[in-house]
Amino acid sequence: MNAAPLSPEDPTELGGFELLGRIGHGGMGQVYLGESPGGEPAAVKIIKPSVVDSETRLRFAQEVEVLKTIWGPRIAAFLDADAEAEQPWLATEYVDGPDLRKHISTHGPLPLVLVASLGATLAEALSGVHKQGLLHRDLKPANILLGPNGPKIIDFGLAVFTESSASLTAPNTVLGTPACMAPEQANGVKPLTSPVDVYALGAVMLYAATGHYPFQADNVHALFHLITKADAQADLTGAPAELVPLLTSTLAYAPQDRPALTEVVQECRAVIEAQGLKIAQARRRLTTHTAVTTVADAPPGPPAPPAPADDAAVADLASDAVRQQPIHSTAPTVPLPHDASPPASYIPSVEIEPTPATHDQPAARPVAAPGAPPPAQRGRERGGPGPLRTSVQAKRVAQQLREAYAQRAKF
Repeated sequence: MNAAPLSPEDPTELGGFELLGRIGHGGMGQVYLGESPGGEPAAVKIIKPSVVDSETRLRFAQEVEVLKTIWGPRIAAFLDADAEAEQPWLATEYVDGPDLRKHISTHGPLPLVLVASLGATLAEALSGVHKQGLLHRDLKPANILLGPNGPKIIDFGLAVFTESSASLTAPNTVLGTPACMAPEQANGVKPLTSPVDVYALGAVMLYAATGHYPFQADNVHALFHLITKADAQADLTGAPAELVPLLTSTLAYAPQDRPALTEVVQECRAVIEAQGLKIAQARRRLTTHTAVTTVADAPPGPPAPPAPADDAAVADLASDAVRQQPIHSTAPTVPLPHDASPPASYIPSVEIEPTPATHDQPAARPVAAPGAPPPAQRGRERGGPGPLRTSVQAKRVAQQLREAYAQRAKF
C-alpha cells in the first residue's frame, strides 16, 4: 500500500509513533503510516478535531476497549491508543496490502478456489472472535486487508459483546454498512447474534466471486426494503455453481437458517478439495495472487542494483511470477448514489478510503555515488518530497520472493 506524503498540518509524531505518510481517510478521521520507536510499522488512526464530541469520543473509547480483548492471526493487532487525548488516536498492526474492495474493483472477481480459501480463512477468524464473546457487525470488503501473509480483518469499531443489548445509539437505530447487512440488523433487532456475521461473510464471498452484493438498489431506502423483505432472493448472478449452495445458506433471511461458521469452513474445504487441492495450497495461492497483483499495481521506481549471483535464481523466479500471473479485467461494482438519503435512524459506518500517493516510492535504494548527498536530501534539493522512510519496504521485497517461491512449490 502506497502512502502519500504528510501535509503541513499533519502531526509528525503521536504517542511515540513517528508518522511517515497518509494511507487513508474518512469522515471521522485520518489514518497514517506510523513507526514505533523500535521500528514496528503501525496504522495510526486519528479522530478529526471537528468531530470530537462526547458521543464520538465514547464510541472511539469503546473501539479501543474492544480491540484490547481481540486476538488472532487474522485480526489486525492492537498496539496502543489514547482515547482521552485532545486528538484521540489508535495504533494497530500495519497490514501492507489493499483492501478486498479495492482489489476486486481493480482486478475483477477471484477464481473459485481463492474465494473458497478466503471464505474458510475469514470464517475461522470470525469463529475465534465469537469465542471471545464478540461480534464484528460490520464485516465488508473494505474491512478485509489482503496482506503479504494472508487476509486480515480490521475495524472493530461497531463490535459489541454478544450478551449485551446496550448500544451508544437510540433504540432501533441501525448502525453499519447496508450492502452486507443482515436482515435482522437492518430491522434494528437487538441483541444481535452470531448469524449476523455469517450473513456478512456470505455477502463478502459473493462480492469476491462476482463483484456485486446480494441486493442492489437505486437508493438506501430501496436497499433497506429489499434486505428486510422476507421473500426477497439474493442476487447470485455470476456466482460459481460450486458456491451457490453455500452462498444461499449464508444469505438466508432467517438467522436460524444460516450455517455455523465451522460448517462454512468445512464447506469451503470441500469446494477446494473437489478441485484437487489441499486447504493449505489454496491459501498459498490466495496470498500469492494478491501479493503479485499488488506488486503489479505499484508505481515504477528506479532500477534496483543487480542481484548477487546466489540470489539470481530467486530474483528470476519472482520476475516470472509477475509476468505469468494473469491480470483480471476490471469488474464494475455497484455503489449507492452519493446523493441517496438514508433513513433518519440509519447511521452509516465510515469507510476509510485509500489516499492516492502523490509520488513514487522506490522499490530499492540505489547506491549513491561517492560524495553524493543521500536520496532524501537529493529529493529536497530538487524541491520535491524525499522518499517515505518505512521499514515496510524491505519486508515487502522479502515477502515477494517468498510468495514467488510458494507459487512454484510442489507441496
